[in-house]
This record gives sequence, structure tokens and C-alpha cells, in this order.
Amino acid sequence: MAKIQPETLNLGKDLPKHIGIIMDGNGRWATRKGLPRKLGHRAGMERLRGLIRFSSDIGIEALSLYAFSTENWKRPKEEVGALFELFMEYFLSELDELHKNGVCIRIMGDMSAFPQRMQDAMAEAMSKTASNPGLKLNIALNYGSRAEVVRAANILVKKGEEVDEEALMNALYTAGLPDLDLVIRTAGEQRLSNFMLLQAAYAEFVFTDETFPELTEELYTGCIREYQRRTRRFGAVVEKK
Repeated sequence: MAKIQPETLNLGKDLPKHIGIIMDGNGRWATRKGLPRKLGHRAGMERLRGLIRFSSDIGIEALSLYAFSTENWKRPKEEVGALFELFMEYFLSELDELHKNGVCIRIMGDMSAFPQRMQDAMAEAMSKTASNPGLKLNIALNYGSRAEVVRAANILVKKGEEVDEEALMNALYTAGLPDLDLVIRTAGEQRLSNFMLLQAAYAEFVFTDETFPELTEELYTGCIREYQRRTRRFGAVVEKK
């Protein structure tokens, strides 16, 4: 399949500012092909590289990726270790290119649970790209939305601040970014799985049967076009013209 050129898409001005992707199905993709699950995660990482570049090219403001949840520790140790190695490989191989393209990286989640060298790599990625003006790339690692909310509330309590909605939203990992407009979940699952519960309060959802390694630029664009076909009401009544 020929690669889509962003300038030929004519997506218009009604792009989602902030897209979240629950990247599901890497292991199932590999199993269907008779491959080890770790090769499915590698295929997912390769797909991720392309989607990040594509999102930046078409003008998406923020992209949040559910990479490793607090529940994923329940997976076999060998698989978790392989995932860590892939994360390290990604940060080491892609950081300079992301920085060059103006991408700003944020890690959402408790980094203290990861090996020290991985913590160092993530900290370097955030520090190096902190002032970049381009795509805001949020990578959820050891992340759970309920834990994020508890963390934010504790930050405010320690500061002696009142815990109201505005203060709470500003204490989340995504402080300063728009709420999610569109959440995409792959592999046929139709649930949030503790992903950005507050930020997704008014998001549109698109579920695809394709696994994450199969989420091509064409399918991704189709998800965005589905978002653009919807009428967002935010609780109000919208009169038909």
C-alpha cells in the first residue's frame, strides 16, 4: 500500500486537537501469525513510529498513547522485560529525531517502578524536549487514571490548595493541554481500561477491529474522518440547520 501523503488528505480545519490511542492487540497480532508475543510488541513499536510522525505532519496538537498500564505488571515477566527493552530502544533511537521535529515528550505514570536506566532515559527525553513547540506526545507508562487523580489530589492537599475542578485538572499529567477530543481503541475492545478518565469526559470514541500493528495511516485517517462526521454537543441541544 502506498504511503499516504498528509498534504493530499484535505482533512479541513476541524481536526481533533488531542487524540488518545489505546494500543491494543500486539500480542494477538503475533499469535495469529504464529510468532512470539514480543515480536507483536516490536511490530506495534514500528507502527507507533509512523503514527507519531503522521500525527505531527497533519497538525495534531497532542497525542496520548497508552503504552503500559498499572495492570500490565500481571503479564509474564519475560514479556514485561521485552517491553522494557523496546521502550529503551525507542527512547535511544528516536529521541534526536523527535527533538529535531519539535516534539515535546511527557511521560504519564509512576516512573519509580522502572529500572534506573529506563528512568534516566525517560527523564532525559522529557528534559531535552520540554520547550519544543510541536506535537505534545504523552506516553502513558505504569499509568492508571485513578492513580493519576489520587496523585493530583495529594499534590493539591500538600500545597494547601482547595481541590476544585480547575485545580484538579491542572494537577494532572496533562496540565495545560486540551482535553481529549478523540479516543481510538484497536483490536475490537470497547472500554477505557482506566485510561485518562477525566480528560476523556467528552471525547468521541472510535473502536476498530484491527490490532494496533494494523492501524495504518489510512485507517487512522478514517478514524479522524469519523470524528469529523459527528456533532459534539457537550450536553447542549444543537439545532439542525
